[in-house]
Amino acid sequence: MSGVTEFLAGFPELAVFGTIAVGYLLGSIRIGDFSLGPVAGSLFAGLVIGQLAEIPVAGMAKSYLFLLFLFGIGYSAGPQFLQALRRTGIQPILLATVVATTGLLAAFAMARLMQLDPGFSGGLFAGAVTQSSAIGSASEAVTLLGLGAEETEKLTAHVAVGYAICYVVGYTVAIWFCSYLGPKLLRINLKDEAAALAESLGIEDENPNIVSGYRQFQFRAYRTPPESRIIGRLLAEVEREVADRRLFVLRLRRDGEILEAAPDLRFEAGDVLAISGRQENVIEVLSKSAEEVDDAALLDIPYRQARIVVTNRDVLERDLRDLGVTDWARGVYLRTILRGESRIPVAPGIRLQAGDVIDLIGPATMLDRASAHFGRELSPTPATDFVVLGLMIFFGGLLGTLLRFSILGVEVTLGTSVGVLLAGLLTGYLSSRFPFFGRIPNGAVTLMTTFGLASFIAMVGLQAAPQLAPAIEEVGVMLPIGGFIVAILPLFAGLAFGHFVLRMNPVLLLGGIAGSQTATAAMAAVQTRADSPLPVLGYAPTYPVAQVLATLWGSVIVILMA
Repeated sequence: MSGVTEFLAGFPELAVFGTIAVGYLLGSIRIGDFSLGPVAGSLFAGLVIGQLAEIPVAGMAKSYLFLLFLFGIGYSAGPQFLQALRRTGIQPILLATVVATTGLLAAFAMARLMQLDPGFSGGLFAGAVTQSSAIGSASEAVTLLGLGAEETEKLTAHVAVGYAICYVVGYTVAIWFCSYLGPKLLRINLKDEAAALAESLGIEDENPNIVSGYRQFQFRAYRTPPESRIIGRLLAEVEREVADRRLFVLRLRRDGEILEAAPDLRFEAGDVLAISGRQENVIEVLSKSAEEVDDAALLDIPYRQARIVVTNRDVLERDLRDLGVTDWARGVYLRTILRGESRIPVAPGIRLQAGDVIDLIGPATMLDRASAHFGRELSPTPATDFVVLGLMIFFGGLLGTLLRFSILGVEVTLGTSVGVLLAGLLTGYLSSRFPFFGRIPNGAVTLMTTFGLASFIAMVGLQAAPQLAPAIEEVGVMLPIGGFIVAILPLFAGLAFGHFVLRMNPVLLLGGIAGSQTATAAMAAVQTRADSPLPVLGYAPTYPVAQVLATLWGSVIVILMA
């Protein structure tokens, strides 16, 4: 054992990598709807491995990784988040604000009642509301209290231990409340409500086992028989009849010659039509009334895919059903919608929001025209704009140290954590508006938000490990009880506010509450109980708002308890 101790203490960088690996392994273990996830798994792994040796952890390394994580989170959410603040999403913003602020007030009240120190108070809040970034902001606030080195180290360890104890409680409560207790209190059948919402949005079948096949796009050639009812009719007239199925004739072969499609073109017997559409529509409409032929030259039309950031306000006022019948959308199909980091169902009744990222497919010329109407096309980039990344993190952190405001008579500094998070939001938004500004590949952003946070949390666990036993002995069973109260009160507040004040659809409300607690597992549990993906429509807009508020409240609770 002494050899292991010496190795871990002598090579702390290797200990961090080992902790991350063990943390991800722990986080992948699932019991029902519950799993620790990689972040909490890394913290628990660090607390355990840290018992084997006192592993030195550099404070600068922790801060560096945490700021990278915060910037990455902000960057990925920026396009949708800042646009939503300007034009849409007032209900989700209000809901997230009520839930997050209730969590802060509940944590403050319980910390005062239990006479917790600032470190345990920050950990209580961060764990109960399942917000990992609040660990960093709370720890930063501890270092700014002006205490001695030994006391600062102890309180910082208390943040991590408090989070570890309360996280399991908060995580479990969020899953149970959103998927079971919430529907009971609302007196609803979650499946029936989800089915009604799906019907209103035009979703006919939400079975996840058939979505991929159901939404395949086809491009086939069919010969028009002499008895066809389209003979002698105009192309525009025929396409209008099947507008709800979005079948398009892109060109045709007549007497050996290939003709481009035009609205005033009339069909003749024997025409071979190149038709595009969803697989089920092509098969249903044409397989019994026309002969499919193999005509490689006719079908040789260059297709491409494009990823677009929605910025054009004209498309925000209409649902997908209306957009699909516009002239400029002819021949182009929508494959996916990403709102923040959440995938939104594609259905006729869905309305796009500014900042949504959509994937389109279609003939190159038609897709170019449609892309311009939706917004700006995102071109894949292999390089990171390190100039913008470095400067935005620097100035965001600088602004965070300078901005101060008062809460309950206590002066609060915004802090580098929230400053960098806001800088990431701004950079992500500007990058969507000006494609050559601050370009960061998706893979790099993912590395910042996943590996950056896991590394930071692993270091926090390793550093706090020596204080684990004394800390648990100090708080006893009172901390998990306090964590339960702090976890449950914001959920009740959000449910009451969303139902009685905002009058939200219950499916969207429960998804929004899960997002307000940044509890992805709770949202997944609601989807399972509802047998529907639609709760994500409520989850997606509340999640980034809660990220910002909970990160800020992590520092506020420490200052209030100091």
